[in-house]
Amino acid sequence: MSEHLRDPELDRLVHELNRRAELERPGDGDVDADSGGDLGDLSDFREGGGFGADAAAGAGPAAGFSPAIPPPATVPPPRANLPYAPRAPRAPGAPGAPGDQPPGEERAEAGAWLDQLPAPPPRASLEAGDALGRLLAEALRRGASDLLLLAGLPPVFRIDGRLKRGDATPLDADDVARLFQSQLTSRVRREIAERGAADFSLRLAGAAAAEAVLAAQAALPALAASAAGDRLDSSGGAAASGRFRVNLHRQRGQLAASVRTLPREVPTLAGLNLPPSFSELVKPSRGLVLICGPTGSGKSSTLAALIGEINRSRTAHVITIEDPVEYEHRSNRSLIEHVEIGRDARSFSEALRAALRQDPDVILVGEMRDLETMATAISAAETGHLVLATLHSNDAVQSVHRIVDVFPPSQQAQIRQQLALSLHAIVAQQLVPRADGRGRIPAIELMLASFPVRHHIRSDKLEKLYNEITLGKRQGMTSFEESLAQLVREGRIDLDEARVRASHPEELDTRLRG
Repeated sequence: MSEHLRDPELDRLVHELNRRAELERPGDGDVDADSGGDLGDLSDFREGGGFGADAAAGAGPAAGFSPAIPPPATVPPPRANLPYAPRAPRAPGAPGAPGDQPPGEERAEAGAWLDQLPAPPPRASLEAGDALGRLLAEALRRGASDLLLLAGLPPVFRIDGRLKRGDATPLDADDVARLFQSQLTSRVRREIAERGAADFSLRLAGAAAAEAVLAAQAALPALAASAAGDRLDSSGGAAASGRFRVNLHRQRGQLAASVRTLPREVPTLAGLNLPPSFSELVKPSRGLVLICGPTGSGKSSTLAALIGEINRSRTAHVITIEDPVEYEHRSNRSLIEHVEIGRDARSFSEALRAALRQDPDVILVGEMRDLETMATAISAAETGHLVLATLHSNDAVQSVHRIVDVFPPSQQAQIRQQLALSLHAIVAQQLVPRADGRGRIPAIELMLASFPVRHHIRSDKLEKLYNEITLGKRQGMTSFEESLAQLVREGRIDLDEARVRASHPEELDTRLRG
């Protein structure tokens, strides 16, 4: 427990009372009822360290106290690893009293303190008959990746990256609030009041979810393995369910919601149309692998596919830290644990620090949001762990800039040194609409941490990184422009779409002419 949650003065006073009681205790270990050894009531104990008038009256020779007892020479420091409330003082001779508790019992008592922690928020489950359940089932039937609920508009679905309005009547502010009324727990209300937004997960259980999933899969062509299709649950039957990530927030003083559909089946690299060579990224036992891209570019799916490769190919202890857990991996050859922010931990940085003490081989960080998380992830990669993480940036070079610029100028040189040593690879990706209109396909950029790349990062010559990507084709590197040009040549995307997404349009034209 943090030191500011303990009262050092109270600790000192309790310690002194315990010491006085020890001096008063008879040889048989029982406490004399008249000795003043009952420490349960501290209301008469004053700030100066002495007893009040009533206590002093009972502290004469009959009570057996010495006329003066010096304060302890040293005061034990507050324990930094305790839960949120200080331990209540115990009477001497009682079970668990200081000095009488065997080490085994003390460990058992420390485990029992977990009962004092606040209960995690329940994982809500909805039925398809609920108003919100009907909207979620409709999102599954349409194969939508997102559902947007705003006052004044009908429900809006994002399908293959494009927004499409639903057929329902427009919602008002009260409608949105009523839809999520059963999810407005005290934690959610507090976060909305303090931060303006709250995140939680939902599950649509029962046959309705299975029917919606199967209907969506039947509507999608078998060969159109789009990102939306990869998010669908293919298990069918009563075991099928729809999982969703909800961001409930305020806009113009009214509640609004963004709901992301979460998959059940873990995708493969082939199913996501990613190069088979990506499996090489997770073969090292240590290093930092970053998956970058804008929101909705499939970063989580790519991470899940890489964890799936580890799970199928080798034994490792994998800890995933996500907000919320998107893909539920089942341990195969590897042992996989899922930590959900808001349910199992308070923040990414705290969960990541805790994971380092849990004997991990691989750590997945759902998103590197702040300085502390980035610093801890880089340190973990330096100290013998394989760390997979996502970052919101458009390309590999911008990702390096983003990490370095988060730190104050006085620390940037050190971070460049650490990043140059720990980095293994950066993957940047975008989802581009297919030319036939059936879903989307990823365009990727891959930068491997070769010796020149590490040197440019260390010496702050980041403008030279793009040249290393274009020159590193033999090592397996590829630029966005090369990936887009290949997709255009294969007829899988339109040239106009490629030009819109190219970071260097002139390089794209050169690749197409060549």
